[in-house]
Amino acid sequence: MHFTKMHGLGNDYLYVYGMVPPDINELSRRLSDRHFGAGSDGMVYICPSEVADFMMRIFNADGSEAMMCGNGIRCVGKYVYDRGLTNKTTLFIETLSGVKELKLQVADGVVSAATVDMGAAEVEDDLIVRTVLLDVACTPVSVGNPHAVLFVDDAKTAPVTELGSLIEHHPLFPGGVNVEFVQVLSDHELRMRVWERGSGITMACGTGACASVAAAVSKGLCPFGEAITVHLDGGDLCITVDEGFSVTMTGPAETVYEGEVQL
Repeated sequence: MHFTKMHGLGNDYLYVYGMVPPDINELSRRLSDRHFGAGSDGMVYICPSEVADFMMRIFNADGSEAMMCGNGIRCVGKYVYDRGLTNKTTLFIETLSGVKELKLQVADGVVSAATVDMGAAEVEDDLIVRTVLLDVACTPVSVGNPHAVLFVDDAKTAPVTELGSLIEHHPLFPGGVNVEFVQVLSDHELRMRVWERGSGITMACGTGACASVAAAVSKGLCPFGEAITVHLDGGDLCITVDEGFSVTMTGPAETVYEGEVQL
């Protein structure tokens, strides 16, 4: 099987063009292993679509399927354009959370970045999550997949490893949840670290950055309709949330290497 390792701000996946195999859950677990596999946060399959230009399906490092991946969808745009599978710079990509519009930024014939229309974020009232470690307040947000946003004094020292797994599997979130630890640097800058559902700590999470800005805007910490920079472990994303809570995200997409694996 041929695959391409790509990443958006260090959030890396193995990309395959073709139909999803029946053993995808075991395959994603095996190949994502950073010691005995290729090493990644999961696998992304790019498939034909009856309602969009392409379809993406995302499988986490633990074999579970994700509904949406903001960093992953930018890499899908780069994959199909750079390989001549399309000449469009505006694409519609089918995901399990709906069809997303993708505008590609092309330089010297290759995609360097993309802007994604993520649709409307749904921000809920804060919850108190009680864990064996401590009780914390979080803001539940959906951007096609579920997030729990925690505002902290210092993202660098936040207990991401200790608390992330406890919240991901908490009974309040029966399907699991992505957990963001967010420090407000200014009204136009956030610092975020993330525990991703099914993958653990990752370098970046595009949907998590969108959820964090939506939560911050809802609390009056950031303004509507203006670009907010989110600093992640792997780099920066630019997020805008309008007054109807529609979200756009802009960030890079990069190819790491091409590989083949004997199945």
